[in-house]
Amino acid sequence: MTPNGAGVKTQAICRDCDTEVQGPSCPACGSVRIVRHPELFSLNIAHIDCDAFYASIEKRDHPEWRDLPLIVGGGVRGVVSTCCYIARIYGVRSAMPMFKAKQLCPQAIVVPPDMRKYAAASRQIRGMMEALTPLMQMQSVDEAVLDLSGTESLHHAPPAIVLNRLARRVEAELGITISIGLAPNRLLAKLAAERGKPRGFFVFGTEAASVLASEPVRILPGVGPAQAKRLEAMGITTIGQLAALDDRAAQRLGDEGPALVARARGQDTRAVNPERESKSISAETTFTTDLRGQARLEAELWHLCEKLGRRLKAEHLAAAGLVLKLKTAGFVTRTRSQRLANPTQLPETIFESARALLAREADGTSFRLIGIGAAPLVDEGQADKGDLADTTTPRRRARQTAIDDLRARFGEGAIRRGRG
Repeated sequence: MTPNGAGVKTQAICRDCDTEVQGPSCPACGSVRIVRHPELFSLNIAHIDCDAFYASIEKRDHPEWRDLPLIVGGGVRGVVSTCCYIARIYGVRSAMPMFKAKQLCPQAIVVPPDMRKYAAASRQIRGMMEALTPLMQMQSVDEAVLDLSGTESLHHAPPAIVLNRLARRVEAELGITISIGLAPNRLLAKLAAERGKPRGFFVFGTEAASVLASEPVRILPGVGPAQAKRLEAMGITTIGQLAALDDRAAQRLGDEGPALVARARGQDTRAVNPERESKSISAETTFTTDLRGQARLEAELWHLCEKLGRRLKAEHLAAAGLVLKLKTAGFVTRTRSQRLANPTQLPETIFESARALLAREADGTSFRLIGIGAAPLVDEGQADKGDLADTTTPRRRARQTAIDDLRARFGEGAIRRGRG
């Protein structure tokens, strides 16, 4: 919720029944969950963010954990994938080393991630959003942006009410919650969604620039630690200070300077494009003890390639390129990427390219982590077709399908390749 403009009539609805509200509570159901804003019924761009997505699904499936701190991650040397809001009270955060998370919250329940379960829930939410507007762009497994312009006649309600109904439907049918940001553009919608979590509905309108002026620059997308340091060296620590820079000063920030200043002013011209989903699929593991040498690293890489192949198949996607990730014993991250001649879902094909990338890095360095990711992604219909010059790929695909079928019936350990 945001402050009212002077002399402007505030529009407000009840989060629990959609009734238009004038006072502090809903006259129909008595709820005090009210969203208010002078432009509530005229804004069309929404950012949807699931609240602590993995952890929320685990708590949904284990009601006895509802009031307990929960961390999704694993391994003594692993990292936190996500954690519930109770765990966050203790200082636990995503991407934090697991040993540190356990020090901060030793009583937390720790569960390994179950990506198939999370992907299934993501597909259900996606289906609900696609029913609202064709202009829906997934940002990740638990995040999306929607353009609801022109949909009021279809839904017989303004976007704010349509989004309100979506939040209640997700909670009722899937047992998890979402937070909504509503604004005139994608940037402000994302910032709004982050301010209302969890189970929030926050609105930014014409007042956004003034409200954000005192906020730290690091909350802006694209401002990482290094950029924040450079700005601080220039005496710029708030969004308002950044927004006040003229064109000449903006050029001092590099090629991205003018765009960065525009973001600080709340400006964003990006359209919602369903064909350009910011999505990647990957698998990684942190070793119990550091590993070195091509052979030992390849053994770990093969298991990850199998896992990546399964995830691609579950998402009906294929890898058009690969990204190898390594983290040294000294916590230095190395990434190497390569486009593939043909898109694939096959672990063998992924492994052949990935091991070539690994060979360039296996120089005796000790590594604590290895990962393999698929980027960019394409539809599975483009994958592993083969041709007159490639008669092995169709056979590989048939063999992999048979392996997958056996594992689905009898478990992951039912059949193993010699390499594994």
